[in-house]
Amino acid sequence: MTSQSAAEAIAAAGGPVSYLRNAQALPTQFPVRPEFTNWIEEQRAWRESVALLDQSHHMSDLFIRGRDAARLLSDTGVNSFARFPANAAKQFIAVNHEGHLVGDAILFHLSGAAGAADDEYDLVGWHMVLDWVQYHGETGGYDVSFDRDPNSIARAAAGGGNPKVYRYELQGPNALPLLERVTGRPAPETRFFGMETFEIAGVTVRSLRHGMAGMPGFELFGPWVEGERVREALLEAGDEFGLTLVGSRAYSSANLESAWVPSPLPAIYTGRGSEEYLAWLPAARLGSLAGSFESEDIEDYYLSPYELGYGRTIRFDHDFIGRAALERRAAGAHRVKVSLVWDPEDVAAIQRSAYEDGLPAKFLEFPKARYGQHQVDLVRCGDDAVGLSHDVGYSVNEQIFLSLASVEPDYAEPGTEVEVLWGEDPNTAKPSVERHRQVRVRARVAPAPYSRFARESYRRT
Repeated sequence: MTSQSAAEAIAAAGGPVSYLRNAQALPTQFPVRPEFTNWIEEQRAWRESVALLDQSHHMSDLFIRGRDAARLLSDTGVNSFARFPANAAKQFIAVNHEGHLVGDAILFHLSGAAGAADDEYDLVGWHMVLDWVQYHGETGGYDVSFDRDPNSIARAAAGGGNPKVYRYELQGPNALPLLERVTGRPAPETRFFGMETFEIAGVTVRSLRHGMAGMPGFELFGPWVEGERVREALLEAGDEFGLTLVGSRAYSSANLESAWVPSPLPAIYTGRGSEEYLAWLPAARLGSLAGSFESEDIEDYYLSPYELGYGRTIRFDHDFIGRAALERRAAGAHRVKVSLVWDPEDVAAIQRSAYEDGLPAKFLEFPKARYGQHQVDLVRCGDDAVGLSHDVGYSVNEQIFLSLASVEPDYAEPGTEVEVLWGEDPNTAKPSVERHRQVRVRARVAPAPYSRFARESYRRT
């Protein structure tokens, strides 16, 4: 018996919007312990001391090897690959033929040289981009091989087993001193998204200089069998530096401070080649669509990379899927990525509605309130629709409830007052949607990232 394809599931539901808004998929899950202490102190750790976040289980890896590996990535990515040697990494971004965003992931060049038989890469992140690249590699006549390691939830559904790679994120002002202690040498002056190799507890550890929460940090990774040894060394040395283990509740909210939008709806449902792609894609990887924005046209949910602040990454120095469409978009006006600071009184009113007569508002989970894999809420100013809100939650470090949004340029100035429509009307059939009423929440436009440090210092050496 074969699994149902995405095309079959969508046809049975009467279209992509109907399928996604009523999908029976559970909300995004992080298969690690929810809290080690409490999510409030765990959030504070990446701002005040040092946090250890285990990324080993919730992301997927796609290992790509072969003579055409670099060509495949160049053909499917908006990034420049003019200079991308081994032991380097970048944020990989893909669009469809019409220039709409498919998604992003982290691309590691592990070894070899472009065009060599031993050229090897690891594409890490949400499955949306991994699926896109693998499909084009398998159907486009490329001399490549794939080794896919799904996240631990998907791996358990397929029979279990451990990940191939451990990944630990050290994040916070004490991350570098702790790294110096466990490696026994000064921390190198590594550029943002630069890679280094260390020795910790007698094993070789590779690292990526970046941070999910907009603070100084390194992502450490290596073979799974060596992961516990590295973790124990970090914990043993960590007491001196205030090391705090971070569970899935706090971890899921870290992106709000760095202003990374984790799962925009991929533009895979329409356009050139979409029928063939959806016939190849398993229905189990479609996810769900949540939020107050409603349209029968799935393309109204699509974004361009410019709307999420990825314009700096696009390079027209090579041919790639969607290049012509993006060149046309580049000259036009784009929605601007911003933070929306939700009005405290309106947030309190949503919570208070649970204790009052009548139907409550949509439950507001802390610290992350997203209730679908792809959250899309309507942003309004008066009676005008002015943008889309993508991800929402609470930051104890800023003591604000905020969402990340893309708004029209005329409404992107910090201090502009808008409203976010919260909740669904009518309520959809997703398991995460209880009976509720839709409400308007006042919000104030702020920069993205909201944190001054993340805006001004995040990418510095």
